[in-house]
Amino acid sequence: MQLVVARIGRAHGIKGEVTVEVRTDEPEQRLAPGAVLATDPASTGPLTIETGRVHSGRLLLRFEGVRDRTAAEALRNTLLIAEIDPEELPEEEDEYYDHQLMDLDVVTKDGLEVGRITEISHLPSQDLFIVERPDGSEVMIPFVEAIVTEIDLEEQRAVIDPPPGLIDDQAEIASARDEAEDAGTDAGTDGDADGNGDRP
Repeated sequence: MQLVVARIGRAHGIKGEVTVEVRTDEPEQRLAPGAVLATDPASTGPLTIETGRVHSGRLLLRFEGVRDRTAAEALRNTLLIAEIDPEELPEEEDEYYDHQLMDLDVVTKDGLEVGRITEISHLPSQDLFIVERPDGSEVMIPFVEAIVTEIDLEEQRAVIDPPPGLIDDQAEIASARDEAEDAGTDAGTDGDADGNGDRP
């Protein structure tokens, strides 16, 4: 199974180093010197990591055969992909690979069905579950311990304790918008909140 572990950023210096946006909890294992990684687009790889170091809080990598800034800059926005055993688990407890979380059913602690995880978005501040609801709409749920209280891989479900408004307001907002549009259509206006259209 393939796992995206990083995205190459801009070139650093003139000797072929690049900054990388790390997308794995195990960079010391996945992005170590000697690691051979597939790429997306495939035409830029495979790439073998020659050296790695941290500079000003960012990981810098240099790849075999990449010796100058021009060659490094040509790799910008390339995704680095590691091949992993589907049965392999992260070293730390309560950590998960994206493929383990995809398609899990999301339910509240009270048993209310929320939807199904269709994507995991990795942001600098936190990870988000993109959950498709039964009506086809989407809701974003922060993957933090205070909200996602349980991941049960055997039962294929994620249990959440959402704060007020996280999942309810979206439906209410959509409903209010639909009602406003219906009202605007019935009144013959452009749907302004005051119902007066563009009249002064």
